[in-house]
Amino acid sequence: MSATGAVRKRGKPASGAGAGAGAGKLRRKGDSSGDKGKSKGGGKMNEEISSDSETESLVPRRNEEEEVEELEETAQEKKLRLAKLYLEQLKQQEEEKAEAREFEEDQVAGRLKEDVLEQRGRLQKSVAKELSITCLVITPDDLAIFSAAKDCTIIKWSVESGRKLHVIPRAKKGAEGQPSGHSSHVLCMAISSDGKYLASGDRSKLILIWEAQSCQHLYTFTGHRDAVSGLAFRRGTHQLYSTSHDRSVKVWNVAENSYVETLFGHQDAVAALDALSRECCVTAGGRDGTVRVWKIPEESQLVFYGHQGSIDSIQLINEEHMVSGADDGSVALWGLSKKRPLALQREAHGLRGELGLEQPFWVSSVAALLNTDLVATGSHSNSVRLWQCGEGFRQLDLLCDIPLVGFINSLKFSSAGDFLVAGVGQEHRLGRWWRIKEARNSVCIIPLHRAPRPPTAGS
Repeated sequence: MSATGAVRKRGKPASGAGAGAGAGKLRRKGDSSGDKGKSKGGGKMNEEISSDSETESLVPRRNEEEEVEELEETAQEKKLRLAKLYLEQLKQQEEEKAEAREFEEDQVAGRLKEDVLEQRGRLQKSVAKELSITCLVITPDDLAIFSAAKDCTIIKWSVESGRKLHVIPRAKKGAEGQPSGHSSHVLCMAISSDGKYLASGDRSKLILIWEAQSCQHLYTFTGHRDAVSGLAFRRGTHQLYSTSHDRSVKVWNVAENSYVETLFGHQDAVAALDALSRECCVTAGGRDGTVRVWKIPEESQLVFYGHQGSIDSIQLINEEHMVSGADDGSVALWGLSKKRPLALQREAHGLRGELGLEQPFWVSSVAALLNTDLVATGSHSNSVRLWQCGEGFRQLDLLCDIPLVGFINSLKFSSAGDFLVAGVGQEHRLGRWWRIKEARNSVCIIPLHRAPRPPTAGS
């Protein structure tokens, strides 16, 4: 709009001045010739206009014969001829100005289009190659990793070689004869404790069940009314818990390909879920600010409060304790018998932003080495942090930073505890609020070396 307005502002004086001057000259010429019946529009005559650079080429110089013929014209004929000339010249001037305006607008529009295409091209280039990792799981034998990304694919990796063992490609929406797969972002995955079943959930409200060994599609569970955001198998069973942005928790029996029940309670989209061997699960309630423990047989729930922001990640440390992370930058340790955190580490990954406008780095993922005191947290602060839970899980002590650039969208410890796997993306797994261009969309295996215990007396 601003560029067009500028062109029009430049065009107006040229138009107004030319028309005004021409009319004044014609009136003076008409007065001197004694022709008082001439109209205002018929006044822009050739002698005066021919001196203007814009119209000189339009009105040829007349020779003496034409002047003689002009004298023989009647007053009415002359008036008509001059009016036609004047209108033709005005039309020509307007066409020239329109061309100039269109040219300049095209110049501006072209530059804007180039800028947009350049930005879009950069985005498409990065997307075409690979998309942000959103979630991952490790097989119980620690030999393979399943990862999923925003390109809707699921990849099975060899831990030893780092090579792809299998790729479950994206499925085209509405296409017949295509192999089963996801057609929207995969947000969560879970694998049964015996390594038999893999479950994956996406933004299209679907849960797909796979045979983990062969990656063959078995079933599709439907029923959620919004994106599936969390999945977990009850350890030692094939009972599957799922949660969604529709605020519900559902229970499924995978071995029997059946739905069991639905539980409600959260007041906002649920962001994550975890479970162990007890017949219960825990959920992170996103922006409703609660962590909930669901007792499935009793169809009851315990509600926990502590974070100030959206609680986006949660994991059980053992049957009695859990860890959660929020976008207010805090990490909390919970006991299942207490409604408030046992320990709350604020600004767990530090602060970002200009002085006086600092904001904490979001905690986008958490992980715990089962039945130990070791916890890992991920953010976009250029590092993964390892923490040790203090006595009674009443404090978090920072052990070390592991440099890693990008959004740490998923973290998992191996069963043996000898490595940690991080799913890294240029974007947050749930949205595209901003992008870390220097990050690599990747699955990173981080070896963990335990320090030898000091010898005890008498050993």
